[in-house]
Amino acid sequence: MKWNKLFYAAVFTVLTLTAQAQLSVGPEFEQAYQKGTRDRSGAPGKNYWQNTANYDLKIDFNPETRLLKGEVEIVYTNNSPDVLNEIWFKLYPNLYKKGTPRKSKISESDLGDGVQITKVLLNGQAQEIERLVIDGTNMHMTIPALQPGKSLKFKISYNYTLNKGSHVRTGQVDEGAHFIAYSFPRIAVYDDIDGWNKFPYTGSEEFYNDFCNFKAAITVPQNYAVWATGDLLNAKEVFTKNVLEKYLLAHQTDDVVDVIDSVTLAQHKVTAPKPYNTFKFEAKNVVDFAFATSNHYLWKSTSLVVDPNTQRRTRVDAVFNAQHKDYYEVIDFAKKTVHAMSYSFPKWPFPYSHETVFDGLDQMEYPMMVNDNPVDNRTDAITLTDHEIFHTMFPFYMGINETKYGWMDEGWATIGEWLISPMIDNSIVDDYGIAATGSSSGSKDDTPIMTLTPDLKGSGSFTNSYPKPGLGYLYIKDYLGDELFTKALHHYIKLWNGKHPMPYDFFYSMNAGSGKNLDWFWKRWFFEGGVLDMAVKSVNKTAEGYAIEIENKGTKPLPIDLTLSYEDGSTEKIHHTIGVWESGNSIYSSNVKSVKKLKKVVMGSSHVPDKNKKDNVYELN
Repeated sequence: MKWNKLFYAAVFTVLTLTAQAQLSVGPEFEQAYQKGTRDRSGAPGKNYWQNTANYDLKIDFNPETRLLKGEVEIVYTNNSPDVLNEIWFKLYPNLYKKGTPRKSKISESDLGDGVQITKVLLNGQAQEIERLVIDGTNMHMTIPALQPGKSLKFKISYNYTLNKGSHVRTGQVDEGAHFIAYSFPRIAVYDDIDGWNKFPYTGSEEFYNDFCNFKAAITVPQNYAVWATGDLLNAKEVFTKNVLEKYLLAHQTDDVVDVIDSVTLAQHKVTAPKPYNTFKFEAKNVVDFAFATSNHYLWKSTSLVVDPNTQRRTRVDAVFNAQHKDYYEVIDFAKKTVHAMSYSFPKWPFPYSHETVFDGLDQMEYPMMVNDNPVDNRTDAITLTDHEIFHTMFPFYMGINETKYGWMDEGWATIGEWLISPMIDNSIVDDYGIAATGSSSGSKDDTPIMTLTPDLKGSGSFTNSYPKPGLGYLYIKDYLGDELFTKALHHYIKLWNGKHPMPYDFFYSMNAGSGKNLDWFWKRWFFEGGVLDMAVKSVNKTAEGYAIEIENKGTKPLPIDLTLSYEDGSTEKIHHTIGVWESGNSIYSSNVKSVKKLKKVVMGSSHVPDKNKKDNVYELN
């Protein structure tokens, strides 16, 4: 989601406990190492496990009344070594239930009775509804002991009324368009670190879900099309022949196809001429399922090869209100983002069969789906589009616990935005969040990045999740160089895609993948607080040129970017990576060889936050 975005001289290849002890490791992670579910090398341990489920959804949605009636069958498998005597569920739509604790502002008119559970079967046996303990967005119930390696089956009937206003990631967009997320009771994550994920959803923190398989049958009235996570299985049954042909063409061509155009809409020839149509989708090994529907949106679609080795293609969609002029280019921005992700950064073939950007009222990501509001200018449209699509890798491909560690996905989407936006339009200098990071550094809300997301307050709620971790990733990329950074990042991705990496898994796998102990940086940047402030302390003439002394007034390593202006009118750029601070020094002397007379030194760049920029300029007499 975008916010409304000791010096080691030797390279080592084997990580040791001594080196890793530099990072403060909590008891829950130490226990994981002892149990062998995780390894100090950053890899999953020999005893790593995670639970999973198969979901079969049947949803009937009435756009006029916004009533959603659903039935979900869940086959849940306990892969843990523990006997489970209870099951915890997430009822995310209860954010809109009267009395639910929340951080997001919800208008009174949108508050209601929340999710109504009308029937529960457990392994085919009817359960008393009263057995369900519902507390806000959490629900749990006791069960007969579920042994390791065994499964159980739930069948739950439920309904709720979708919110019309107070759009927090889901709800009605207009009278004929709705983005519907979190539309079913889902089993919470049970993992090797915390057991059950009991953090409530307050509208602020984001999500943590298991990798599951989904089948969904979504019934809507005639003329309403549906877009969703996963592959549409029955396009021939739900679309008219004309729309079907263009839909199939879009899967095979690099050209943009108007699958639904204004003429088709005017003639009401989008869907099969039946009172209701049921759209059937299937998605395997994903962490969530979302869908959207509209009876008046245009649909532009294209596709591209994302994996040259297999020639696998990804379809890219822009689905939008014809009145929103910025959206006509979104199809281009989305396609270029998918291309950049596959071939440039993170240089990993886009992992899913499609990516649909839906014209909604938020700035929120889902597997294969994006809910993006229209924006005022082209730059904002580009940065918003690439930010949300970049989330495909983090958290969806990597299964991150966003609820506790939002920085593990939002920081990646932020650096993705910084790097990909100029690839789409080279006039863009994206400095999203840099000024706020500098100005708020050292303040009461500026806690270490490792602070749990629910504990963040004030400005730290933004900077700790978005720009600060994004800068951490950017600085390590600069320090290692593109080739070695990509090697390290791919090592992390290969180890943890489809699993649940935690912070130490990331830190240690990057160390292993790069062959460098980066704990000196992880510790200062992610575990410690402090001001972000550098100054040009002095400039002294030397026999070969000049010695420019830079003072780091905080403890966090920052790159140094200098612009030197000479009296003859020429300029020179000098860059030093964070490596200049590796030994813990607070002064660094940049030695410049030049026979020309230096007039002025200016320090700073668009991606280096600085609380006090007044001492970043040094003029020579």
